[in-house]
Amino acid sequence: MKDKRIDTYIAKSPEYAQPILEHLRELVHSACADAVETMKWGMPFMEYQGPLCKMAAFKAHCSFGFWTAALMKDSSELEKNQNTARGQLGKITSLKDLPSDKKIIKLIKEAVELNEKVIKVASKEKKTKTMEVATPNYFIAALKKNKKVVEHFEVFALSHRKEYNAWKMDAKTDATKNKRMAQAIEWIENGNGRNWKYEK
Repeated sequence: MKDKRIDTYIAKSPEYAQPILEHLRELVHSACADAVETMKWGMPFMEYQGPLCKMAAFKAHCSFGFWTAALMKDSSELEKNQNTARGQLGKITSLKDLPSDKKIIKLIKEAVELNEKVIKVASKEKKTKTMEVATPNYFIAALKKNKKVVEHFEVFALSHRKEYNAWKMDAKTDATKNKRMAQAIEWIENGNGRNWKYEK
């Protein structure tokens, strides 16, 4: 079942991203005819007996990820991509960056099977909560001034959020704190992690 909000999301995405998002969307419906589309946290989600996968378009790349990636057969490889692109297929800048349709469909079907078996990632979610670094209130207030920044920050990998929070909290003076906050907002708006310059 398709959602018109996703039509709008794709239409408003950067030109490079539109064919990528449309292609991934069709692959999900090809692999799971009963997948239902929705929008969560400002990005397209696909559901089937629970969250299945999500996709997003940023300024310079797209991402695509599976809700139960931690339980999938290639979890270590998928997690490595997650840490650099907030999606298990890595940073996608064109259709050429995608794995073969056959491989993507295989991954989608695996995610479908996991949902059908009602396998949850509760243990990982519990671990995530204990590892989370609280976001300072002054930074939350600054983030809320820009909807796009909020959307990007909310879907960042835990490691990215921790890096930004620790960086700001480590500031010794108000001047340094304000400078880092302004820089962080600029990078987050572009979909970049704290150490994006060093990411391959």
